[in-house]
Amino acid sequence: MQVEKLKEMYLKYGLDKSDVFKHKHYVIITRSGIEKVMGYEDINITYDVIKCETNFAVIKAYATKGNKTIETFGSALKGDHPKESSTNTWYVAEMAEKRALSRAVLKMTGLYELGIFGEDESEDFKRK
Repeated sequence: MQVEKLKEMYLKYGLDKSDVFKHKHYVIITRSGIEKVMGYEDINITYDVIKCETNFAVIKAYATKGNKTIETFGSALKGDHPKESSTNTWYVAEMAEKRALSRAVLKMTGLYELGIFGEDESEDFKRK
């Protein structure tokens, strides 16, 4: 990703060093950063529960800004083995919701196109 675009995003949304970090090949934005972007852009998010079980959930998010609406999903699976699981928490519905929110905001703002991913999208994206 171009450094200029990252600087522009950083300033535009009033982000600070706790909101964004580099992880392997990606730039990761934290939950607080997602909330700042969402607020700045005046994005409204609503949800539908597609599936909710003890160890698996899928949430559909609808992001609306003005007359534009996008739809995306978030899911979470708590498995017995790390390779079978997408989260290490039993709060699978809440994790699926956070993932759906993150994806919706990043898609609505075009930040995915810049190579920015949400921290909640993968356990691998957590700050070390």
